[in-house]
Amino acid sequence: MAEEKQYEEIAAPQPRGVIEPGSVEYVRDDDGTMSLVAHLTELRSRLIKCLVAVALGSCVGYFFIDKIMHYITLPAGKLYYMQPSEAFFTYLKVACVTGFLLALPIVFWHVWRFFLPALTHKERAVLGIIVPTSVILFFAGLAFSFFLVLPAGIRFFMGFNSAELEAMFSVDKYFDFVIMFVMPFGFIFELPLIITIMGKMGIITSAFLKKYQRIVIFLSFVVGALITPTPDIFTQSMIALPIIVLYEVGYFIVRYVLRN
Repeated sequence: MAEEKQYEEIAAPQPRGVIEPGSVEYVRDDDGTMSLVAHLTELRSRLIKCLVAVALGSCVGYFFIDKIMHYITLPAGKLYYMQPSEAFFTYLKVACVTGFLLALPIVFWHVWRFFLPALTHKERAVLGIIVPTSVILFFAGLAFSFFLVLPAGIRFFMGFNSAELEAMFSVDKYFDFVIMFVMPFGFIFELPLIITIMGKMGIITSAFLKKYQRIVIFLSFVVGALITPTPDIFTQSMIALPIIVLYEVGYFIVRYVLRN
């Protein structure tokens, strides 16, 4: 009898909601929900994995730092550093930003997996399309800005050279300018996706979008003035015009594709 009792204690099932160390799946309660501890444990695990992905991407970025800096500095040419440690810390910033961009698909995937249990099958199918689309649009915005808009902006600012003035860009300030100039385009290019989602949900219609076209044009220049690193109208226009075009793309999708 003692042996049978000992066997039953060993074979007794673990209570629901308890997370076994090293387990892949998080045990749920009887109603299918996860406990607060389980949510926090999963969140911590996914945050650690995202940070590891960013760290590994940063190592890759630092390994190729010379090639990356070569392409970053192409629009401006030769740069200068005014302090002994300025170039080193700028290289570290470039490597970290590169690591974040390389790890971005992994970060999006973990965010999607974290919210996946709370979604219905239909919502999962929709997010399965939205998540990769948002990543593609984000990188498309970065590429558009870096290869088309940034060189035009640099040429504009270097046009002030004269016999009395010569452009001498600091490597740290130049990289900060590039980040502040390029990054907003990644988020701006998400605009058609946001409009399409809201149109699909019935929150907005094509009539609503057409009604506020003039206001969007005005606000586009306001946003351009707020997020650009310089106050000139040229840089503001380089951000405002893509917003207007992307808004019109969203309007076209809602009216002629969704027919809403």
